[in-house]
Amino acid sequence: QVQLVESGGGSVQAGGSLRLSCAASGDTQSYYMGWFRQAPGKERDWVAFINNIGTTGYADSVKGRFTISKDNAENILYLQMNSLKPEDTAMYYCAAGDRRFAIWSTTESFRYWGQGTQVIVSS
Repeated sequence: QVQLVESGGGSVQAGGSLRLSCAASGDTQSYYMGWFRQAPGKERDWVAFINNIGTTGYADSVKGRFTISKDNAENILYLQMNSLKPEDTAMYYCAAGDRRFAIWSTTESFRYWGQGTQVIVSS
């Protein structure tokens, strides 16, 4: 019922900024949503989440640098990434879930996933 498509990835120099977008084709107004990332040879890690009432959370590695937001009118999820570091290099995935009891930092709690968009940060 929900389809997600990420965009906005690319290559940027360390210290620069990128804004990722996630367009949702279904109604996600009551869903919680999040961003995950996966570097080559590593596990998929949680980055940030936002629930249906606007509560947000961030992984320690990105707190203070990344901002998650949602445009409800356009049904688009954003991830503003500032002060990027080489260790931020990864494939970034948008996700959404509707579980009654969810742990937003785990992939198991998210039912729908986008195809991913690549972010490369060079030094």
